[in-house]
Amino acid sequence: MAAQAQYDALLAHVKATIALSQVAGLLSWDQETMMPKGAAVQRGEWFGAMETAIHARQTAPEIGEWLAALEGADLGPEAAANLRLIRRSHDRATSVPVDLAVEIARVTSVSQGIWARARAEDDFAVFAPTLARVLDLKRQEAQALAKGGDPYDAMLDDYEPGMTADKLERLLGRLRHGLVDLRDRIRGSARRVPVLDHHFPEDRQMQLASELAGAFGYDWNCGRLDKAVHPFSSGSGNDTRITTRVDPKNPFNCIYSTIHEAGHAGYEQGINPAYLLTPLGRGVSMGVHESQSRIYENQLGRSRAFCGWLFGRMRDLFGDFGIRDEDDFYALVNAVGQGFIRTEADEVQYNLHIGMRFELEHALIKGDLSVNDLEAAWNDRFLADFGFAVDRPSNGVLQDVHWSVGLFGYFPTYSLGNIHAGCLHDALTKAVPGLERDLAAGDTGNAIGWLRENLQQHGGLYEPTALIERASGRAISEEPLLAYLEAKFAGIYLS
Repeated sequence: MAAQAQYDALLAHVKATIALSQVAGLLSWDQETMMPKGAAVQRGEWFGAMETAIHARQTAPEIGEWLAALEGADLGPEAAANLRLIRRSHDRATSVPVDLAVEIARVTSVSQGIWARARAEDDFAVFAPTLARVLDLKRQEAQALAKGGDPYDAMLDDYEPGMTADKLERLLGRLRHGLVDLRDRIRGSARRVPVLDHHFPEDRQMQLASELAGAFGYDWNCGRLDKAVHPFSSGSGNDTRITTRVDPKNPFNCIYSTIHEAGHAGYEQGINPAYLLTPLGRGVSMGVHESQSRIYENQLGRSRAFCGWLFGRMRDLFGDFGIRDEDDFYALVNAVGQGFIRTEADEVQYNLHIGMRFELEHALIKGDLSVNDLEAAWNDRFLADFGFAVDRPSNGVLQDVHWSVGLFGYFPTYSLGNIHAGCLHDALTKAVPGLERDLAAGDTGNAIGWLRENLQQHGGLYEPTALIERASGRAISEEPLLAYLEAKFAGIYLS
């Protein structure tokens, strides 16, 4: 059989597997938004059955035969990239025993519900035995994937190919040093940011959320917006779904969760449609994915120019909500303060939350920290890093869903996304000279157009590091992010 015919047969097989994976993703979306609480155990069985079918297709012997037959074939850059990604996925799938893969899918589905109950009851002990089981299963998987190497690096590779714990420690260490210095100077500032004290009706918040998603390029013909406890984005191509949450006292939670998830969805919607249902037709890594959500949310959505427009729109919807003018509103949106919750943290302190989680989960995987000691370790580290004590588990070790569903190695990609966003924003401001004028009018079109042309359309065509460096025109570094934060927050607090 000719190489092209071999490739076409392989790609047809992979497309069907990806379609099944997207059905499983839809089940996850439903579990977070609409599923009855009593269906959790049954849903776990569904996930197990789906994982059995998907794993069988991913490990099918003919994939290895097709890959061997296509070794060295020259079918063009897109085919070469597809083959690279298929080979990586196949190697991973064949390294993990099917029984283990199915058990992880089943247990993590049920674990998510137990975590939610423990969080609601503010009792880590309710969740600890289940977390220990998830951790044990994920360690087994990581050891199988590592093939004698570092298990945590194998976990990282699932979300950020090519990344290692050693690289992260150096990169996040340099970032931490700059953030702590900036935060300490802000804490010494006499600037006082106004406090929000107003009721913001849920229906108007959701109206504004819909407007903002559209303003940031979200294609409503291929997407929808719902509410969830922990906002997230799912899907790809012509079926993307975002969620947000509403607090009647804090509309910024809804506003910036929506913009953030619109960034994730925008990346998926911006990928070349010819790549649909192929390995190229999804975001290349979680760090790159996070770069899009963070640049939408922060460098664009929290900019001085866009905040001026948003202030006017909020006054239209909510009337006088107690904030004097655009300058006070901008300071309020970007306030640096004390808080427990990662997703609500300001830009200066957000990555300190991530650094803490990275070090704790790394210790868990290495066996240097037990689940029974995790809550105390979290509380001690939080006090050391932020200067005040955790008041309850839902504000501490139980606040994030990630470990309950086995996403060890995922947290660091949030900081990588911020670092990538810093590099991209530096290039964007030079490439789009009218950016501030556009944002002041609530217009993100030119900014998002630049991101789609230089990054989003490529999907998985390039490796993560190569993609960011190609788009930004520079080596990946924490320096642009720190420079952006210094200029922004010095202007608010130190000028």
